[in-house]
Amino acid sequence: MNKHTWFTLRISLKQAYTSLVSRKMRTTFTLLGIVIGSAAVVLVMAAGDALKAYLVGQLAAFGTDYIHVDIKVPVAKKASLGNAVSLVSGVSVTTLNDKDLQAIRRIPNVKDGYVAIMGQELVSAGSEIKKTTLYGVSDGMLSIERTQLLEGRFFSAEENSGLAPVVVLGTKVKEKLFGNSPAMEKEIRIRGRTFRVIGLMAARGSAGFFDMDSLIYIPVKTLQKTILGIDHVTFLMVTTWDLSRAEDTAEEIRAILRARHHITNPNRDDFNVTTAAEAQRMLGTVVGGITLLLLALVSIALVVGGVGIMNVMYVSVAERTFEIGLRKAIGAHETDILYQFLLEALALTGIGGLIGAIIGTIITYALGALAALRGFVWNISFTWQGFALAFGFSMVVGVVFGLYPARRAGKLQPVDALRND
Repeated sequence: MNKHTWFTLRISLKQAYTSLVSRKMRTTFTLLGIVIGSAAVVLVMAAGDALKAYLVGQLAAFGTDYIHVDIKVPVAKKASLGNAVSLVSGVSVTTLNDKDLQAIRRIPNVKDGYVAIMGQELVSAGSEIKKTTLYGVSDGMLSIERTQLLEGRFFSAEENSGLAPVVVLGTKVKEKLFGNSPAMEKEIRIRGRTFRVIGLMAARGSAGFFDMDSLIYIPVKTLQKTILGIDHVTFLMVTTWDLSRAEDTAEEIRAILRARHHITNPNRDDFNVTTAAEAQRMLGTVVGGITLLLLALVSIALVVGGVGIMNVMYVSVAERTFEIGLRKAIGAHETDILYQFLLEALALTGIGGLIGAIIGTIITYALGALAALRGFVWNISFTWQGFALAFGFSMVVGVVFGLYPARRAGKLQPVDALRND
C-alpha cells in the first residue's frame, strides 16, 4: 500500500467516524438490524453444535456395536419425512416380528438381540390412575441397552414366552404411582388385568427427546397377546461380535428380511437396517441441515439491516452532496470519495456485527448456565466459528449494500454537486 493510498484511507476513516458520531440516533437505529442478526447467528451455531453433541452422546449410550431394524412404509425412502408422516398418520406395517429376530440370530456375527413395541394405556395402582407408555421388550434388552436395575430383577425369556403378568417400572412412573412408598412386589392394573412389579429401573434420562424413566417395561409377548392383541413389533436391535464387519452383517440382515417378507425389489423394503456408524452419519447430516436452515432464516435480519444501511447511505450522500463537490473541486479523486462512504458503511456493519456477536456469546453462556441449573444435559457453549461467521457476514453485508451508494457519491461531478447547495 503506497503512501497516498494509506493517507486517503486514514482521512476516509476519520470522516466516517465523524459522520457516524455526529448522527448518534440514526447510527444507533441503523445498527439494530445488524446487531440482532449477528447475535442470532452466534446463537444458532452454538445451539446446533450443542444439539449434535447431545444426540451423538445419546447414541453413544447404546455403544457402537449395534444394528437397528425398524419398520418402514414400502413406498417411502429410508429415514424420510414421508415415512415418518405415514407412520404417525396411522399407516400400519405388521411384517416385523420375533421370528425375524430368531432368523437374524443365526448370523455368525450377531451376538445378541431383542424386539420391542410400544403402546399407551391407563395404569392404576390403588387410587392413582395415570396414562403411561408401555415398553414391550424381550429379555435381551437389559444387556444391549447397557441399563441397570435399581431394585429387583428383569423378566426372563421364560416369563416372556409364558406371557407372565410382570412389569419393571421406570423411576418417574414409580413416583407417580406409588410416591415414596415401596413398589416392589406390589400390583398395578392395566386394562383390568393385574401385573406384579418385579423390578425398578435405575434413572436413564432421555434417549433423544424420549423420556426413558416414564416407561413401564413389560414382556413383549405379554403386551402383544394380553393387551394389544397383535403379533408384530415396531423394531428390533442386535449387537455384533466384530464391529469391523457391521456393514456386511447389516447386508445379511437385509437379505434375510427380504426373503422372509417375500420382497424382490429393494425399493419396496418394509424395514430399515441402520448400523451405529450410519446412524451417527445421518444424525450429523440432519443436524447440519437444520443448522443451515436456521442460519438462512436468521440471516434475513442481516439482509434487512443491510437494506437499512443502504437507505442511510443514500440519505448521507444526499445530505453531503456539497461536501463531495467541494472535495472533488480541490483535487479529491473518485476513489477517495468511494472509500469514504464505503468505509462508513463497513464501520456501521462492522461495529454492529461485533456488538451482536458479543451479545450472542453472552446469551449463549447464560443459556448454558440456565440449562445446567435446570438439570438439562444441554452443553451449549461459545464457538469461534459462529463468532467469525457473524462478524464476517456483517462485513459482507456492509460491502454489498454500501458499495452502490459509495460509487454513486464518487461519480458525482463537482459542478453538479456544488450547484446542489
